[in-house]
Amino acid sequence: MQILKRSLIAGGAAAAVILAGGVAADAATYPKYKAPKIFGTSFQKDPAHDFTKHISSRHNGILRGWITHVSGGTVEYTPIRWKKGTQDEGHFEGPPEGDVMAYASPIAKDVTFLSAYGCKASPSYMTVDRDTGLGAKKCSRAALIKRAKSYQQAALITVYKGQIVQLQEIYTP
Repeated sequence: MQILKRSLIAGGAAAAVILAGGVAADAATYPKYKAPKIFGTSFQKDPAHDFTKHISSRHNGILRGWITHVSGGTVEYTPIRWKKGTQDEGHFEGPPEGDVMAYASPIAKDVTFLSAYGCKASPSYMTVDRDTGLGAKKCSRAALIKRAKSYQQAALITVYKGQIVQLQEIYTP
């Protein structure tokens, strides 16, 4: 009986190690970055980025922005800011016309896409964290690319080593 108990305990411990390893494998393999204010009223700066040269990736970190163009698995994106409204709560807006504040990065093959509207983008099907207003439904890379081709959606875009590794939509009614 003691041998059976020890075997069960050892087996349970081994299973816990395996499960923990599985969780670690699913966890992000990039550093945790400080997220910007979701409804920040100024454009985020990237002081090390030279916008006078060709369009290129933003440096590592999280940008409050939206995708403006899709070409294959690479997207162009710009920072956005919250503009308080007089008749309503407000809206997100990009840089003014003619401003060259844009980036381009490939979407990582294993990107984490957290949707605020479900994987099929249904306006009646919200999938948001009610505390933050950020997308909570994990969807495929293909769903992200399809969505980005259809319309601009405010999001927190995480860039690591020149690739977009996570995109988390910001819910806006």
